[in-house]
Amino acid sequence: MARKFTPPLLAAAVLCGMAGLAAAQSWPGKTVTIVVPFPAGGTTDVLARAVSTRLSAAIGQPVVVDNRPGAGATLGAALVAKAPADGHTLLMGAVHHTVATSVYKNLQYSFEKDFAPIATVAMVPNVLVVSAKAPYNSVNDLVAAGRAAAEKLSYGSNGNGTAQHMIGTQFQIETGAKILHVPYKGSAPLTTDLLGGQVDMSFDTITPVLPFIKEGKLKALAVTTAKRSSTLPNVPTLQEAGIPHIAIGTWFGLLAPAATPKSVVARLNTEVVRIIQSPEFAKQMQDIGAEPVGNQPEEMARQIKEETEKFAQLVKAGKVTLD
Repeated sequence: MARKFTPPLLAAAVLCGMAGLAAAQSWPGKTVTIVVPFPAGGTTDVLARAVSTRLSAAIGQPVVVDNRPGAGATLGAALVAKAPADGHTLLMGAVHHTVATSVYKNLQYSFEKDFAPIATVAMVPNVLVVSAKAPYNSVNDLVAAGRAAAEKLSYGSNGNGTAQHMIGTQFQIETGAKILHVPYKGSAPLTTDLLGGQVDMSFDTITPVLPFIKEGKLKALAVTTAKRSSTLPNVPTLQEAGIPHIAIGTWFGLLAPAATPKSVVARLNTEVVRIIQSPEFAKQMQDIGAEPVGNQPEEMARQIKEETEKFAQLVKAGKVTLD
């Protein structure tokens, strides 16, 4: 009887398929860690914890959040990029990482090449806020003050190379106001200083500042997205306030190291999207001013590519450089 030979490419495909199946069946084999590249209390942290508790119940393994702040969210990202690609170490990434690609000269990773997108969890509008004690009651008030006295005003951000930094950069380009940038390691310390008057304004996401807006301790002057926020429907957009070209929000999503088996990424996507689409998760997002997304890895990858290119242009226009 003649022997049958399996063509080499077919054999390789079969072996890869078996390896992927084995990876999917063995995952998760231990605790899953979601690295948050900001301190506890900020939007990235809140979303990671909202996902982690539900994901743990879905996969039958502990899912813990590990806060690793610093360097505009790049320290935590570098940690995950170098982690074993087995699906047990994930990154709660954000739009900030698409900015870092252009502003940091010595990044230890490529955000597009060294990560496998899993799913975008939520989009959160950014909001321009000032202390309730500040004399500024409109965007025009801030612009006038920034034009009159260069860098006497200051704005805080979640760090160099973050979305807040870029919004502040574009705000100055569009208005001609000169405002000093003060970077922080996250929303919690920034909000503390904003309330205390150490900085005059911020363009932070709605989530960490919403309680203080409701309590009357902060004034919301505008949202930075193209549309008004359903959470703050009476707050105009920057475009409505006379600054036509700013339309930036902040997305947050899960990623794994690039070499993570596709079967594990697919399983993670399935579980995470199921969580995002649940009524309970939607209600929690509404309470913090976030909009659930829950897309596919390919869609998230396209989003990352497009925004990396967009922010590269803004970084060049604003002449933003960091070491």
